[in-house]
Amino acid sequence: MNIWTVANQKGGVGKTTTAVTLGGLLAQQGHRVLLVDTDPHASLSYYFGIDSETLNTSIYDVFAQPVHYKGDALIAALCKTQVDGLHVLPATMALATLDRKMGMESGKGLILKKALHSIDADFDYVLIDCPPILGVSMVNALACSSRIIVPVQTEHLALKGLDRMMRTLKIMSKTMPSDVPVNIIATMFDRRVNATIQAYNRLKEDYPEYLWRGFVPVDTRFRDASQARMPASVFAPKCRGVFAYQKFLKDIAREG
Repeated sequence: MNIWTVANQKGGVGKTTTAVTLGGLLAQQGHRVLLVDTDPHASLSYYFGIDSETLNTSIYDVFAQPVHYKGDALIAALCKTQVDGLHVLPATMALATLDRKMGMESGKGLILKKALHSIDADFDYVLIDCPPILGVSMVNALACSSRIIVPVQTEHLALKGLDRMMRTLKIMSKTMPSDVPVNIIATMFDRRVNATIQAYNRLKEDYPEYLWRGFVPVDTRFRDASQARMPASVFAPKCRGVFAYQKFLKDIAREG
């Protein structure tokens, strides 16, 4: 099972869009895909019309009762989507209390890894959408990653958030699996805006070994797809934003 963590310590850079679009593309390729929402704002859950506050179970329960939510019990907590082979483990606002409740407890950084390992045979890919803060949720997501994807908006302030995220990855490298590939994806690229081009050039200068040399352009079809509660790869498969994510998947597959 491939576990890809989508993370950045800045909000609004395209994390949820990246997780949903890549998940949709992988499911359309015939893979069994699980999207895991670890953000208390539950944007990924709401994207698919899932109001986790009305559900009996969410990812919060996986953290609160890790012994119980494994295997079949975890599978029962998942929500189906309109896309065949694509499921969601929803988030809830209760996640905001995790750091206070268990931030200082030992061994709490591997809860998600153990839970996902129990359903290893049920999914080919897991994509984890992280909150924009370093806490229990993000630590758990990074600890079980086989690939880390860092979307970054091509603008000056977003680059500051990226710098924090890369420092975090360096600090956490001792607790993460060895040799985990990190891919920075430039998002919301608009070639008509000089500041965007400058930000992209800065990425090439500062993070040449991590930056995917493509970019995801500004595309209103992403917004339309979210309103339709479907991945853009299903709602608008020929749009330029989806084409960019398709190219990303092809490039990393080529790299092995």
